[in-house]
Amino acid sequence: MTAYPSVEIIIPHVRGRERLERCLASLSPGSYPSLGVCLVDNGTGAGYIDELAAQHGRARVVRLPDNRGYAGGCNAGLESSDAEFVVFFNDDAVAAPGWLEPLVRHAGQDERIVALQPKILSLQSRDRRYPLFDYAGAAGGMLDGLGYPWCQGRTFRGVEEDRGQYDGPARIFWASGVAMFARRQAVLDAGGFDAAYFMHMEEIDLCWRLQLAGLLVESEPASAVWHEGGASLSAGDPLKVELNHRNNLRMIIENMDTGRLLGVVPLRVVLELVAAVSYLVPFSRSSLLRSAGVLKALFSTAAALPSIMRKRRRVQRTRRVSDRELFSGSPLSVIIDSFRERGDAPT
Repeated sequence: MTAYPSVEIIIPHVRGRERLERCLASLSPGSYPSLGVCLVDNGTGAGYIDELAAQHGRARVVRLPDNRGYAGGCNAGLESSDAEFVVFFNDDAVAAPGWLEPLVRHAGQDERIVALQPKILSLQSRDRRYPLFDYAGAAGGMLDGLGYPWCQGRTFRGVEEDRGQYDGPARIFWASGVAMFARRQAVLDAGGFDAAYFMHMEEIDLCWRLQLAGLLVESEPASAVWHEGGASLSAGDPLKVELNHRNNLRMIIENMDTGRLLGVVPLRVVLELVAAVSYLVPFSRSSLLRSAGVLKALFSTAAALPSIMRKRRRVQRTRRVSDRELFSGSPLSVIIDSFRERGDAPT
């Protein structure tokens, strides 16, 4: 590379010294001289954060008085940065050697490219001949016509092995917050992450808003990041269930155009109730809590409708791209398609 635009990696942190230390060790500047790191202390007050920042040499610390989640933590780093590009990075992720340069080169091809996702692989499968994609992003995030997220390399049925099947850069709908490379000013202009989401799907909401403004989100599989997965909240955690369902509903109401939304919302309410029932099988205390999480998501979304609608009006004023164009090629329902692949769905 002949030029090195400034890049700052923003890492919100709540707990886990060893995990953070492992993450920072993988982020050595190496051959990229214009690299900085911003550690966001999400209300922990832990002294080891300053210690690890000093050991890294190019890291600074932003301290928050309380835990503002992934969304609020990333915003704090974003608003205090002056880099041309930022990377929103999970502290349970490990960067592969040479991961940054392909992202910088790709972004330099077109100023409309404002967010990029590297290939995200499961850290637990690192020693396999064909490692597994990680659930949280895989080879690039997508969204179906009902607003359900899925990924290249990941569906509702599980994750694929990485055998090179997604090794070409591609347009995607969303870049995972595990490692989202972005133009700082474009994200600021879009309003940053929505702090109301706290964590889960905040990156999908942001990427949706960026695309509504006519900007591009793409994958860059020449770059790779390993992700531990489930370090913040395990897959079956009732809070994770609640946040995923709540934030997904918020997201479609705020970003989807009116015509599509009027058809989708009634169906989604029915599907949420079906999900609440399905969590009860097999019945246990934990399954009951997960089912209750879906119902809490429905009620909290209804209670927050005035603020959701205010954001919707702001978002829709920025729209430059129709949903017809944005969802072109997306399946109506990735759930139905997943069943059809197994031959279980009605035809």
